[in-house]
Amino acid sequence: MQEKLTVAALQFNVKLGNIEKNLEQAVSGLKYVSNEGARLTVLPEMWSAGYDYRRLAEHADATPRILNTICQLSEELNMVIVGSLPEKDGDKIYNTATVVDGGKIKGSYRKLHMFSTMGEDRFLSPGDKSLVVSTSVGRIGVAICYDLRFPELFRKMALEGAEIICIPAEWPIPRQEHWRTLLRARAIENQLFVVAANCCGQQGKLEFCGMSLILSARGDILAEKDECNAEIVATIEQEEMVAYRKQIQCYTDRRPEIYGTLP
Repeated sequence: MQEKLTVAALQFNVKLGNIEKNLEQAVSGLKYVSNEGARLTVLPEMWSAGYDYRRLAEHADATPRILNTICQLSEELNMVIVGSLPEKDGDKIYNTATVVDGGKIKGSYRKLHMFSTMGEDRFLSPGDKSLVVSTSVGRIGVAICYDLRFPELFRKMALEGAEIICIPAEWPIPRQEHWRTLLRARAIENQLFVVAANCCGQQGKLEFCGMSLILSARGDILAEKDECNAEIVATIEQEEMVAYRKQIQCYTDRRPEIYGTLP
């Protein structure tokens, strides 16, 4: 990871089914945070069209075109960009986050945990592996929204050398305190940086809380926003993470021989 790195999260009202409007919001936000010095930016979950289940296949067909635009911007702005979009593979559709660096896709992560409470598992297929990838700004791990409730995934990424976890999300207002608490817990227990981009506004009957956060390796809030459209930017420092890991040696003091394989 670079010694000092400016990172950003884009928070906007993802317009259900309106690809062109959402792309316009994303492009505008990426250019704005680039002018603020951001080298890494996270977009919300399913940011191109939201959870427009009835037209999911149609939106997935548009994803290659959208990714081409994001790759061009990544190269133009010298920025690593992370965000999730619908991805079609055969007769399955995935909620897939891509890590774009230098105009190229460095890695992709298919959301592992389907939010069955909202019927996500009826329309989308789960992935089958985690992702930690080396980029021009450091080692990045990726999780998506509901994944936050599964700490095993984050510890796995941390042990694989992740320095920054990027989290695109569509997290609703009724569980907003869970969002904040879980994000801080994942940063604190793994002693790494977290950049989380949530959407805001309303899609159908659901209202989203915004509250995008950038967290230090100590779990301190470096930047946050309320429920409105916003771009949040902060600078993270590698030395802080290194010093904190020396001060509280969670990795050295682990007892994996006791934990065993969880059932």
